[in-house]
Amino acid sequence: MPLPAPMAASTHKNSCQRCAAVCCRLIVVLMPEDRIPAHLTTTSPEGLLVMARGEDGWCTALDPLRMNCTIYDQRPDTCRRFVMDGTYCRAARKDYQQPQAALLP
Repeated sequence: MPLPAPMAASTHKNSCQRCAAVCCRLIVVLMPEDRIPAHLTTTSPEGLLVMARGEDGWCTALDPLRMNCTIYDQRPDTCRRFVMDGTYCRAARKDYQQPQAALLP
């Protein structure tokens, strides 16, 4: 099943530099065409190949000091479709700001 087209960005123009990189805490399901190094992937309880996350909940491809993706040029298609300040980005930021989100890994 094809992925939906990237969502249009808003005019608010948030930037990744001013964000807590909350998108890097989401579950990223990998597609067969994604070429991700095996040490950065894992299998979910549902049996899906996904990007691995550390004990802190962050994607293992995230450089925690610079808060950027260490495999940006070969990042999964799902990540490529996650438009900065787009609909999904703003929704993830809003969810992360909820009080219960602070309790999540």
